[in-house]
Amino acid sequence: MEMAIAIILLALIQYMIFSARVGWARGKYGVSAPKTTGDETFERIYRVQINTLEQLIIFIPATVAFSIYVHNFWVWVPGVAFLVGRLWFARCYEHAPEKRAPGMVLGFLANAIMVLWSLVMISIALLNHG
Repeated sequence: MEMAIAIILLALIQYMIFSARVGWARGKYGVSAPKTTGDETFERIYRVQINTLEQLIIFIPATVAFSIYVHNFWVWVPGVAFLVGRLWFARCYEHAPEKRAPGMVLGFLANAIMVLWSLVMISIALLNHG
């Protein structure tokens, strides 16, 4: 389970960086709390943070399930794909939002693989024991 926890912690560090960037952008672009609209660049940085939070709700339990029911070591493959996808998404969304799709798709596929493969393996385990 160590690999899964390490990947999850890296994802949380990435999210913390995205969150800190929102605070920095508030000052740079003059968007004082509690506002979440105003400058377009700020809004894109903010959306990266919020979209990442939305994806983490899937990623964290999927990573744990994959680690337990599929493979503890190989969880790093979809885990790293998710992290790279989030970074790719963030960079594109901030500079050219119309080019954000590949990063979003990579992260989504990593999540989908972990959820579906875990579900298949759990189903097989349940059928074998019942």
